[in-house]
Amino acid sequence: MGSQKAPGKAYRRGISILEITDMFPDNEAARKWFENVRWSKGRYCGHCGSTNTHEVPNEKPMPYWCTDCREYFSVRTGTPMECSKLPLRKWVMAMYLMTTSLKGVSSMKLHRDLGITQKSAWFMIHRIREAWNEEAPEMGYAGPVEADETYIGGKEKNRHMSRKLHPGRGPTVMFPVAGMRDRDTNEVYARPVRKPTKKALSGFVNSGIRPGAKVYTDGHSGYRDVPNREIVNHKVGEYVRGMAHTNGIESFWAALKRGYHGTYHKMSAKHLGRYVNEFAGRHNDRELDTIDQMREIAAGFVGKRLMYRDLIADVEPAGGSDVF
Repeated sequence: MGSQKAPGKAYRRGISILEITDMFPDNEAARKWFENVRWSKGRYCGHCGSTNTHEVPNEKPMPYWCTDCREYFSVRTGTPMECSKLPLRKWVMAMYLMTTSLKGVSSMKLHRDLGITQKSAWFMIHRIREAWNEEAPEMGYAGPVEADETYIGGKEKNRHMSRKLHPGRGPTVMFPVAGMRDRDTNEVYARPVRKPTKKALSGFVNSGIRPGAKVYTDGHSGYRDVPNREIVNHKVGEYVRGMAHTNGIESFWAALKRGYHGTYHKMSAKHLGRYVNEFAGRHNDRELDTIDQMREIAAGFVGKRLMYRDLIADVEPAGGSDVF
């Protein structure tokens, strides 16, 4: 017997590989889709934002021209796809694969699936992650909020027992990541931190919650300056006490680590924030239909151009002194 929907429950509609190829049979179909997403309220210039634009005969050098700033532009202008020579259809397929692969997509797999070089696939994946690069919630989470931290790096099982609860020590480097989950919206916001100090962890949580929001954490002293906080003491085996628990954010950490161990195998400190953005973005959009998740990525492209030289630059991750 097939599965049946529960009464009143909406199910997310997925898209099969055959369906996605039928939806986007060529580059023109992909271009129209990108334009409908970006210019749903009317076409505007990708350089200056003017709506005083017109089509260019033969689409050379680009399909549109802005009368105000006198520049040519396309739907790629001002997005991570700008200056990319990859066909728009391949961008759509890459977005589909990253949306539907819960543990992420390696550059080697994308290289094989799309018929592009591994270097191009790696760059493409990082540019798609830019769409998921969101700032802290503008209004703050109303709560209740679960806050926690985790560590990305070597396998905990390989550590000596005396070092299992001390990330960063020993031969394997571990990178701390702070996160919080709003129970009302089920939305997650996470960022790498340089050190899991009180300034970093409390500051991270306080910047993302509304005044008076209830916050649940474990017993880590880094959350000491978070107001209206209730803790569960993991050190004595306490994980749930009524409404006090951090199970939701820990479930997100589990998904992130499945991607780390099962797909990527390594996340450098330099790009760790991009990987975290990917998993947080996919988590926050997972209730949407697949095509709507893809629309969110396309819409998130606007204003987030990423140059290869900036991606590979040997600099510290951008951000403040405590949170990347």
